Amino acid sequence: MTETGLQSETLDLDPAPVAPERDLMSKFDSLIAERKALIDTGVTDPFAIVMEQVKSPTEAVIAGRDTILLGTYNYMGMTFDPDVIAAGHAALDRFGSGTNGSRMLNGTFRDHMEAEQALRDFYGTSGAIVFSTGYMANLGMISTLVGKGEYVILDADSHASIYDGCKQGNAEIVRFRHNSVEDLDKRLGRLPKEAGKLVVLEGVYSMLGDVAPLREMVAVAKKHDAMVLSDEAHSMGFYGPNGRGVYEDQGLEADVDFVVGTFSKSVGTVGGFCVSNHPKFEAIRLACRAYIFTASLPPSVVATAAASIRKLMTAHDKRAQLWANARQLHGGLKAMGFRLGTEAPDSAIVAVILDDQEQAVTMWQALLHGGVYVNMARPPATPAGTFLLRCSLCAEHSAAQLDAVLAAFRAAGQAVGAIG
Repeated sequence: MTETGLQSETLDLDPAPVAPERDLMSKFDSLIAERKALIDTGVTDPFAIVMEQVKSPTEAVIAGRDTILLGTYNYMGMTFDPDVIAAGHAALDRFGSGTNGSRMLNGTFRDHMEAEQALRDFYGTSGAIVFSTGYMANLGMISTLVGKGEYVILDADSHASIYDGCKQGNAEIVRFRHNSVEDLDKRLGRLPKEAGKLVVLEGVYSMLGDVAPLREMVAVAKKHDAMVLSDEAHSMGFYGPNGRGVYEDQGLEADVDFVVGTFSKSVGTVGGFCVSNHPKFEAIRLACRAYIFTASLPPSVVATAAASIRKLMTAHDKRAQLWANARQLHGGLKAMGFRLGTEAPDSAIVAVILDDQEQAVTMWQALLHGGVYVNMARPPATPAGTFLLRCSLCAEHSAAQLDAVLAAFRAAGQAVGAIG
């Protein structure tokens, strides 16, 4: 009998296969085939690397081999700072491993408040809100700020979290050509003057490491009565006199309305945030779904973030060292003849552009076998048809380590024909 007690039940022990058009996973067949073809060539899967041990901000053990880390976003090397680690230990001992709730209910602990105060002090703003990730910060802020009948205008090369924030909301989406002040001006000029508008920019773009002309873009945005949100994820900590980002470096602290960032780069942990001087900024907490309907960060995480942010306020020597490292690596690679994402060392990201995926993967593996880990990037993360190896520098890299990196790049580049 069945649970209803009405009729006997016959179990089908050999059900018919799901028709391909009804199998929701079938849309990924081409992606699965592409990955299989790549692995069948004998290369290591570049998207399945396991860190067996991390010895320092710049060293790890991968596949049993000591490896220089050149692809971790650990720009300021804060992950092993003794004060940061001690703060995390103390919070873990005092509050346990998690909050078991959202910030709106039981998920706000002492260290969440301390992290937000550290952000206010670091950025010199009146408001700060911590999100569970940098992705959630962009998703939440953009979808909450701009609604039906309003417009969000973004760079065509914007990060996926920015695009997803646009999709999550109900605003009209307008894209402009990457870093084109003229195209931004033209597209803003076509929009209704009375409509609310948000221009979303990034200080440093994560794939090529190029810097936005924020000063000119913000001026254009203000000319058209648009508000501005700048994502400074890849510039926080080392750009500008106080390490606040490109917008500070270009003198725009009074003109940018919202600054979004992450704890997963220079801060050395995980989480995201937005800071602002807008007098109504706190209302975001009452309206933002990405803030309200997700668990808050563990106290040990926000404690490490607060400690790290406060140390970054005076990390002038680290900032200087990071820029010296960027000059050494960029200059060395350029002298060898590699094609790079930027003409000058504009940020802590140095992108080496290769001809195609085969060359990129082969060179990536040669570097890994030579004891250097970098990120391999391909579309859709990169512009169409662009395959590159992305190097992310750290203030803790020594000159000797970078010499070893350059030697490995020379050998690998010559082996795959990227340089002569």
